[in-house]
Amino acid sequence: MTGSQPVVIGNLRCGPGQPLLWILGPCVIESHDLTLRIADTLASLAARLSLPLVFKASFDKANRSSGKSFRGPGLREGLKTLAAVKRHTGLPVTTDIHEVAQVEPVAEVCDLLQVPAFLARQTDLILAAGRSGVAVNVKKGQFMAPWDMRHVVHKWQRSATATCCSPSAAPPSATASWSTTCAPSPGCRIWAVP
Repeated sequence: MTGSQPVVIGNLRCGPGQPLLWILGPCVIESHDLTLRIADTLASLAARLSLPLVFKASFDKANRSSGKSFRGPGLREGLKTLAAVKRHTGLPVTTDIHEVAQVEPVAEVCDLLQVPAFLARQTDLILAAGRSGVAVNVKKGQFMAPWDMRHVVHKWQRSATATCCSPSAAPPSATASWSTTCAPSPGCRIWAVP
């Protein structure tokens, strides 16, 4: 789309004219030490292969099928681990946010907030994330048509600091990999993330 601009995430840029940004890491923070070892390995690979990489691990996997499954260390301990990853590796970091109350503390540590697919329609969460001053990735749920992400963009436009990057013309066959990434600056920039 004409006029689209890259989004800044930590020391990286993502979007039109930029190399594919990789978001990699374990599904959940299982332990502080294991997460740091994984981050070290990913940072080494990213440096060796010249890959722009954001480290991702969840402090709480709130969408587990079973209520008995391990969900993670929780917000406080999880953010300590993500801060350590960022400090130790220099990689930008991201994690899922599930509730409005999580936005502020996560934005203090993370370079990118991620809204899980099942929460892509949650207006209060989208608006709070948009006001955070941090770039945000809203994952498109498989239950949503690609063109339904325009509603997420419209919600973002209601938040004072949001700049949105979203699928602009996703084909009907597009998969769940389509997402919306937003950054804190004036205007709305829309582009497709395959």
